[in-house]
Amino acid sequence: MLSFPEYTEIRDLLVSRVRCVDTERVPLLESAGRVLAADLFAQADIPAFDRSPYDGYAFRAADTAGATRDNPVTLRILEEVAAGALPTQAVTPGTAVKILTGAPIPEGADAVINYEATRFTAEAVTLFDPVKPGANIVRRGDDVRAGTLLARCGQVIDAGTAGTLAGQGVAAPEVFRVPQIAVLSTGSELVEADAVPGRGMIRNSNAYMIAAALRKEGLEPVYFGIASDTEESIAARIEEALCSCDGLITTGGVSVGDYDLTPAAMERCGAEMLCRGVLLKPGMACAYGVRGGKPVLGLSGNPASCVINLYTVAFPALRRLAGRTDVLPQEIPLRIDADFPKKSGVTRILRGTLVLDGGEAVLHLPAGQGNVALSSTIGCDAMAVIPGGSGPQPKGTVLRGFLI
Repeated sequence: MLSFPEYTEIRDLLVSRVRCVDTERVPLLESAGRVLAADLFAQADIPAFDRSPYDGYAFRAADTAGATRDNPVTLRILEEVAAGALPTQAVTPGTAVKILTGAPIPEGADAVINYEATRFTAEAVTLFDPVKPGANIVRRGDDVRAGTLLARCGQVIDAGTAGTLAGQGVAAPEVFRVPQIAVLSTGSELVEADAVPGRGMIRNSNAYMIAAALRKEGLEPVYFGIASDTEESIAARIEEALCSCDGLITTGGVSVGDYDLTPAAMERCGAEMLCRGVLLKPGMACAYGVRGGKPVLGLSGNPASCVINLYTVAFPALRRLAGRTDVLPQEIPLRIDADFPKKSGVTRILRGTLVLDGGEAVLHLPAGQGNVALSSTIGCDAMAVIPGGSGPQPKGTVLRGFLI
């Protein structure tokens, strides 16, 4: 056990060895959640002209000097300018232009007032207070200046990014292709979810858990079924998967028993093995490798061990495969809401649900933190790390945590 590496060492090594998928262009309306494949620089100022933030009136601020409730200023209205229209007249002393939200500021005007602060007719508008030059004008480039870096390669397209792309005229952004990740279960004891297990058999739950997690990450799972416990059978499925997909996750057969044949099958298919086991609980049993830049990720058949390795080691590599730069999970301090009575000779991961208590992030620990517990992962959205060599952790302990 002492020869096993820390999970962070293998995680970082895998990230460095994975090769990103190729790129494509997609319609902007279909780009949400995709990963940008090029830096996005502003090609134009936004807004492209000085404009009004209100329905109101544009005028010369100097005309309102000394205006009071008892001594207001009345300006003659030259015209009305709607959004999308252009002014046809310049504002001169004693005049104003009725202007609607988003419309260009007419020549000669240097201030805007909302109509609620005025008294007006179709011919004139009356102001009761002085207005400073530049008031209520959205200047050209206030949002974005041409040449500004707006989003980096490797960034996931969210609503703001999509809107910004549209504002720059990018109707089909270049993005990384969605990686296809093969999911392969091993074990002669497994049957599919819709089967009735015979004596000594169990349903294949891990594959569906992994597939759901992959989809949530924006990856496309491709299910390769169940391979029986022979090296030949497992190797044949691995070869098929790696020839058609961008990466592979297996579950089962990575411990040290007579039927734990997945690592040998991985090597048989030409995978360069990076490790067989990490210093991690749950999740010590695993096997990680690469072939031609594709990650080959052997996870445990025990559900909790499988999911812990999935989030701590596999996903950072798969995010890199997808072209993302934010491959590591967001870390936050988490206070545990219950005692954890066990010692932790190696790094231990606690799973639970995030709760906010008085502005503090709290990890609610469900019962069943062992290797085989699957139900305790229901609703799991955060994990906490107990450093190796630690003793029992009392309720209220603050640990380094991360969101999933």
